[in-house]
Amino acid sequence: MNLPALTAIVDADVSAASGWTVPDAARACLDGGARFLQVRAKHVPSDAFLELCDAVVGAAVPYGAAVVVNDRPDIARMAGAAGVHVGQDDLPVSAARALLGASAIVGLSTHTREQITAARVEPVTYLAVGPIFGSRTKDTGYDAVGLDLVQFAAAGGDPAVPVVAIGGITLDRAPQVLAAGAASVAVIGDLFATGDPEARTRQYLARLGDVAPKI
Repeated sequence: MNLPALTAIVDADVSAASGWTVPDAARACLDGGARFLQVRAKHVPSDAFLELCDAVVGAAVPYGAAVVVNDRPDIARMAGAAGVHVGQDDLPVSAARALLGASAIVGLSTHTREQITAARVEPVTYLAVGPIFGSRTKDTGYDAVGLDLVQFAAAGGDPAVPVVAIGGITLDRAPQVLAAGAASVAVIGDLFATGDPEARTRQYLARLGDVAPKI
């Protein structure tokens, strides 16, 4: 899979703290050029989460953008999302793949070399590696892993399974993360750094040279 250099993660808590709803934040990112979005809502009931995902998936259609749902393959399926992103303690990748089908996007979070090695035999679409610089938006239970783990993941795996780096990534840090081997940087809090996620998304795409969608 070819991923855009920016993965925009629209988190319910981060959006609310910045004065945005999830659908409005997603539309801003889409207007700014994002073509790969993840919807995350750790503290939202299932019915409300489904409503958010329905809204974001619907908003993404005119842009030809792909939307994945964090943690919940069942909601991803009901919302008609392109796929799901799961963590180490979520539904296994094989089960998510079985539920969503062979063509779905299934991403997996990894935090150690051992997890990366184990993930390489799973039916994943992409590997997320992090937290690269630490994260203020998600307690992963892991210390910052640095760029060395990105290099490890990118160097020893299937080129068809891209690496997405996440955790503490800012506009200034993003280019060095791609240089380390990541295909895409996942950004959460820094999307709201200027109070204007549309403009911030444009800044990322300009900085990363990703002006054309690849999905």
